[in-house]
Amino acid sequence: MSGIVFFRTRQLEKLSDFYTGEIKCDIWMDQGDCMIFRHGNFLFGFCKGDKAEIDGILTFFFRKKEEIDDYYEKFKSTAEAPPRDNPRFPIYNFFARDPEGRKIEFQQFDPPVSEYLCGDELLLGRRSIRKFDPTDVPDETIEKILNTCRFAPTSRNTQAYYFRFAKDKEVLKRLSEIRGKSSEPIAKAPMAVAICSDPELSKRHIQDGCIAAYHFMLTAFFFGLGTCWIAAMDRDNVKQMLGIPLSHYVTTVTPLGYPYKIPRAPERKEIDWFVREY
Repeated sequence: MSGIVFFRTRQLEKLSDFYTGEIKCDIWMDQGDCMIFRHGNFLFGFCKGDKAEIDGILTFFFRKKEEIDDYYEKFKSTAEAPPRDNPRFPIYNFFARDPEGRKIEFQQFDPPVSEYLCGDELLLGRRSIRKFDPTDVPDETIEKILNTCRFAPTSRNTQAYYFRFAKDKEVLKRLSEIRGKSSEPIAKAPMAVAICSDPELSKRHIQDGCIAAYHFMLTAFFFGLGTCWIAAMDRDNVKQMLGIPLSHYVTTVTPLGYPYKIPRAPERKEIDWFVREY
């Protein structure tokens, strides 16, 4: 479920240009005299009225301080003060005004927050992470991830996949050396996770394992963590290191941790490339 905050306005068209052009919001719904805007999973609307409601604050938050600094340069003329680390709350922020005088805030949480991404942000924003912050991942976060991953689809609902976690530094180092440069990221994370499946439980254990692995990676990103698909790890020495039966299938061994930096999206081909006529 979700919700929407509405304000009355005397300048609907001007606000539409401002929020779509300057803050890069989408028009979620145009109802004529009312327009609803979307910024991530934040929905807010303006409806034509005989006066403007300007009480309250519209807050937009971002992952990085650099994004806040960029917005400050854009809105310096209406900003109350430059961005700063707030002494009362763990945020970096500044305040400005929209064309009608309504207060807007731009902020970044420190440490970063999780569990706020909407569907398209999750699918478009996930990246392969190869460098990690040394901060340990809390057990409660791992439990939340696993609770979500219980619902990954499997052939005939066999639920033949499972996860094996590794935190020992020596084990991580040995795993990182198995495929040379390709597996190096494993040693740079506070832990690694092998996503496995049991062929005795499912005839489609490879597909089940792959689906579960990507379900895990998307869920990890939702909770603010980074992963990287390390392929070709279905090897006896990997299984022996991690206590995995030799007959089981290892889909991938992914590093897991808080990203040191989230890279920009790589260049993607246009839609026509992905649709083939027959």
